[in-house]
Amino acid sequence: MKRFTIADLAAWKKAGKRFAMLTSYDSVTASVFDGAGVPVLLVGDSAGNNFLGEENTIPVTLDEMVSLARSVVNGSKQALVVADFPFGSYEISEAQALETGIRFLKEAKVQAVKLEGGVRVVEQVRALVKYGIPVMGHLGMTPQSVNAFSGFKVQGRNEKGDAILEDAKALEAAGCFAVVLELVPAELAERITKELSIPTIGIGAGANCDAQVLVWTDLMGLTPNPPKFARAYRDLRSEISGGVKEWLHDVESGRFPSEAESFH
Repeated sequence: MKRFTIADLAAWKKAGKRFAMLTSYDSVTASVFDGAGVPVLLVGDSAGNNFLGEENTIPVTLDEMVSLARSVVNGSKQALVVADFPFGSYEISEAQALETGIRFLKEAKVQAVKLEGGVRVVEQVRALVKYGIPVMGHLGMTPQSVNAFSGFKVQGRNEKGDAILEDAKALEAAGCFAVVLELVPAELAERITKELSIPTIGIGAGANCDAQVLVWTDLMGLTPNPPKFARAYRDLRSEISGGVKEWLHDVESGRFPSEAESFH
């Protein structure tokens, strides 16, 4: 089965076809999401606070991301797999970014990478693209800058939106094949989407981006206090808890395992 490519995303943008991207951090969920038809899987450093129990994304290491990304690639067949550059793995220089990108393509076998920032990371983007590593950008509320932003807040209101638009155009010019817009006003996201020839992927950025991305635990109702921009399509937290409680009761009462689950 052929995987989707960055050329497919470009064609969808041109045709006005919307698409979805969903996070995944392991081979099991990757297999489920891939089988359901999700065309792009993001191995986000959001694994920090949604999978590894960290307060935010900053503590996530490159080794951890490479391991998680490899499992997602192994669990999927058709999705384009994109991996996040974790904090501290690309900021120092183009050479550092290139080394990180090479590790992701060789060891994790992903098809593309994602990094945060606009004008300030243009040289890193150019270096990666020059050597055949597809790059997705990320603007607006960039989680690795949570301390500088004093929390997770909407970015780009009023005149500050011009700076984000400038960053988006700089990323496109540097060779990014798409850009994530997180927690920006819907009007700004719509403007950027219209002015860029590459796809925009929104998360808390309104309905007029070319695509939408969510953290899968938010989508499936596992997050105790989900963000405003997320919608839970299932309540897996209750479902899983209920199943575990039933199993505990059956173990304690002696009803599990039954004869059907035993060997002689």
